[in-house]
Amino acid sequence: MTVAPSAPEVRFPDDFNLADYWLYDRVAEGRGGHVAIRLGDRAWTYAQVAQRSHALARALQGYGLEPGDRVYLVLPDLPPFAWAIFATLTAGGVVTMGNPVAPAADLARVVEYVGARVLVTTPAVADAIVPHLGRGSRLVQILLVPDAGIDDDPEVTVEAGPVLGASGRSWSSLDRAIHRGEPSARARPRTHRDDGAIWLFTSGSTGAPKAAMHCHRDFAFNTEVYAKATMGYRADDVTVSVPRLFFGYATGTNLWFPFAVGATVCLFPERPTPERLAAAIARYRPTIVTNVPTMLAKLLDHDDELRAGGQAGLDLSCVRFHLSAGEALPPALLERFLARFGGAVYDGIGSAEMFHIYCTNRPGDVVPGSLGRAVPGYELAILPEEASGAGAAPVPTGEIGVLWVKGDSVAQGYHQDRDKSWRTFHGHWCRTGDLFRIDERGYLWFSGRADELLKVGGVFVAPLEVEDCLAAHPAVSAAAVIGALDQGLTKPKAIVALRPEARAVLADPAARAALAAELQAHVRARLSKHKYPRWVVLVDDLPRNDRGKVDKKLLAAREAAGELRPEGDA
Repeated sequence: MTVAPSAPEVRFPDDFNLADYWLYDRVAEGRGGHVAIRLGDRAWTYAQVAQRSHALARALQGYGLEPGDRVYLVLPDLPPFAWAIFATLTAGGVVTMGNPVAPAADLARVVEYVGARVLVTTPAVADAIVPHLGRGSRLVQILLVPDAGIDDDPEVTVEAGPVLGASGRSWSSLDRAIHRGEPSARARPRTHRDDGAIWLFTSGSTGAPKAAMHCHRDFAFNTEVYAKATMGYRADDVTVSVPRLFFGYATGTNLWFPFAVGATVCLFPERPTPERLAAAIARYRPTIVTNVPTMLAKLLDHDDELRAGGQAGLDLSCVRFHLSAGEALPPALLERFLARFGGAVYDGIGSAEMFHIYCTNRPGDVVPGSLGRAVPGYELAILPEEASGAGAAPVPTGEIGVLWVKGDSVAQGYHQDRDKSWRTFHGHWCRTGDLFRIDERGYLWFSGRADELLKVGGVFVAPLEVEDCLAAHPAVSAAAVIGALDQGLTKPKAIVALRPEARAVLADPAARAALAAELQAHVRARLSKHKYPRWVVLVDDLPRNDRGKVDKKLLAAREAAGELRPEGDA
């Protein structure tokens, strides 16, 4: 089936730069005095962000940054992240972003992979990266930002750490770079709408992460059709995010989209926990929260613990809506969350290859368990797995196939990987590799990745179906299903995280075994017999990757090492 909702034509001029579109145009519109960013009790207006961004852009040019050169940002969620992005775009550079808590060797590999000319990070991360850089690195300048907390000043001058200071590499505190750029009269380079702007990294679920190369128009197109037209971002919105800004999902929803309408972005740099998110919501009173299913469940668990301790529960009444993406949102979890906190949750799907969300539930149109309908401006097709091009005949309505997406935000390809680019990008179309079905009303239903399906007794089993079934049990907070061997045959194995009120059983082997048997019976009663988990492992929590998704690669490795011992296994 193919779905292509009608949409007004969205076009951009040849001379076009995202820094203007997201930032400088707000100042030109008279919103320069409006608060753009908050960190704790500090605030920066659009005019202040613009001043810092423009000065830093001139400094980048002074360091030798040429149009098309890459700048690698490896920062916690702090305001300098914003002006480093807008400065890079202003100078005609290309933004790349990394996770500051990732292994140093991985970050150094990316510095060399993207050919970064400038690295913007904290002293501790710089010290960790520098020893791993090879002689072929193109890096010419490192700019340092303080590793500040929510109540600290993120603009203080910082000095290099011992390793960077002794390395001989050129470095400067970011605030000094801004001061250096302020008196400069360097002209801004002209940028075309199809010039390189931002490279987004894939999750690396099937290998090392690859950089999907995007141009300026890609991001503006999705901002127009998704953020503005479909989700209804407004100038009076206040936003907060659970995923960190280096992740394109959050950079969009908690920086670029609110900036496009003149709203206020609120940051907290610490690792997100339900306690910290609840504190940020109480402090900032956001109207939009960028969320993930895991945190929705943890907020429910935290609320349970507060109430059980005689305290007031969480107050989320300020939130107009939560966005959800990155992993499946079980209908049972959505029902519990809405019943407890009210508001709305809009689940959708996007990818690094398409920049952002192209199919979603939306205001006035939510079907629990589905990923909603195509965002106007995008076209979806469900094609047979063996299809080698977008012109293949789609599978019949309601049948499972591979999702292909067409839209003006599609990437130009993967950096230094033509083979994978040819398999993924087909002109205006992108082959996602994910399995879906579209019903007769045009709603999209996720069935997992083709490489995650389990063949049990000669029949394919989608782990997601079993995980959703387990999530409906009152003792279950979240579940992950992987394949395990039973006398050489693959069978489902469930790793189950329990809700707080059910965790008392973890201390009693007999109670653990009884609950595991109950969960198996719960699935058997609701799904085909071959789909129930032959083994159940009960845990406090599930491991997550840096995108917040359940790390099934790690679970598979632990299974291969014999570490996931099922309940009742002596």
